[in-house]
Amino acid sequence: MRLRTLLPTLALAAASLSACAGGRADTRPGPMTEAEYLRGRDLMVPVQGVRRTQLRDTYNAPRSGGRAHLALDILAPRGTRVLSADDGVILRITRNELGGKVIYIADPERRFVYYYAHLDEWKYGLAEGQRVKRGQLIGSVGTTGNAPADTPHLHFQLMRMGANGRWWDGAPVNPLPYLRREGKER
Repeated sequence: MRLRTLLPTLALAAASLSACAGGRADTRPGPMTEAEYLRGRDLMVPVQGVRRTQLRDTYNAPRSGGRAHLALDILAPRGTRVLSADDGVILRITRNELGGKVIYIADPERRFVYYYAHLDEWKYGLAEGQRVKRGQLIGSVGTTGNAPADTPHLHFQLMRMGANGRWWDGAPVNPLPYLRREGKER
């Protein structure tokens, strides 16, 4: 018997035996894939008033020194409100040479980290450890760090949480497919 016809026959036999024995097939869903989880987060475009259709995929675009751009650049006028793309907890509010004024926020299950860079300002009163809601104001678009002075934008990066909670050490993921909502402040 050919393998193609044998496999369906075996599957039917196993199902029949299970039914005769009064057993039920295990129909519980398996573990959620990374993509399913991120689609389920219903992420918001993190810049006020920007629609998903206005975004350009800058993920993996070439950069100086042979490096790749592992984020999405969202162009907007300086001072435009930057919103949290998801519910989460602020891990770090800091300044660095490349990103300028930045914020790292973990998703509620701490599976992913959202990195917001080149901010002109952080929202006054934000603190590390603080919980934020999707659409909550966290800062404003700017040109801090290595951003060109004439191109204000938000550098938005999505990363897997690194091993042992090392939020700064996770592998990047292209955020564009998962940004499903227009940026609107709560």
